[in-house]
Amino acid sequence: MAVSDSDLIRAWEQVLSLSGLKEGQMVTVLTSDATHPQTLRCAVAAASARGACVSRLDLSAVNAEKSLSRDPLAYLGTTPLTGNRPAIAALKASDYVLDLMTLLFSPEQHDILSSGTRILLAVEPPEVLVRMVPTRADKERVAAAARLFEGKRTMRIRSAAGTDLTCAVGQYPVVQEYGLVDQPGRWDHWPSGFILTWPDEGGSHGTVVLDRGDILLPQKCYVQEPVKLRVEAGYVRSIEGGLDAELLRDYVESFGDPEAYALSHIGWGLQKRARWSTLGLYDREASIGMDARAFDGNFLWSMGPNNEVGGSRTTACHIDIPMRKCTVMLDDLVVVREGRVCDELLVQGAAA
Repeated sequence: MAVSDSDLIRAWEQVLSLSGLKEGQMVTVLTSDATHPQTLRCAVAAASARGACVSRLDLSAVNAEKSLSRDPLAYLGTTPLTGNRPAIAALKASDYVLDLMTLLFSPEQHDILSSGTRILLAVEPPEVLVRMVPTRADKERVAAAARLFEGKRTMRIRSAAGTDLTCAVGQYPVVQEYGLVDQPGRWDHWPSGFILTWPDEGGSHGTVVLDRGDILLPQKCYVQEPVKLRVEAGYVRSIEGGLDAELLRDYVESFGDPEAYALSHIGWGLQKRARWSTLGLYDREASIGMDARAFDGNFLWSMGPNNEVGGSRTTACHIDIPMRKCTVMLDDLVVVREGRVCDELLVQGAAA
């Protein structure tokens, strides 16, 4: 069902309030031709009502000659900010950037964040934003999950379908996504609600078996038959199976980049208001699939870059794969059991 402007403005007001927006601060709304008009007008209304000085920076789309999809995450690295010094200067001078365009995995984004600017990405349909408007409880749940990583050196993932993957961790930071930019220099995504890190370089080995109902993004499709991926020294070395495997293989091959096969972030979903089934209810171009990335108890892993957390690997290809019914362990501690988050650990972590 459609969302009223008043509901979406209230959602924006909650996000901006919890993110600490104050009267007189500078807000730049980053837009493109694909920006949702209701999201834009409600964001401007909410920020203006809080007394912020609001500007809009509209940039042209890029990568059309390279990307195989209209999805903004289907080709990374080059953005409308690449080489655009005046636009970068405007964003660095802002206290907040509301990204309604999708600026990800780029040196320009890191440069802007290093100035203390906060960047909030919000590109899902308005009804998805309202259903998963972030709360303090979301932040506390994700923070409790982050504490489970303390002192841990391995993440192991198993499933009845045949997944048995071990990843060394600790080289890269643990990233918390809960939908609020409540600290200077913070980036986040509304909606979200998950925990992730990146494996140590060369430290991932084993087998991943995608089962029926697991999800491929940016393809935004449910796997229909098993796909077996063999992982050695941090890279996917083979993709075997039927049509789904062929389609995935062809997509990754199209980038002509061996770094596209590297394991990127790994973690699990913690958002109880996100639903695994929602992907089937939207046109593929209407959503980037945040329900799929965030639904409670998924194992979310990816292939592609690690420069977002200080690594040196950049590639235009980025595949996100949310999986169901997996058991996830940090060392010997089971944090997700057969697709269900071990909530008692989060309660203990919140109390610590």
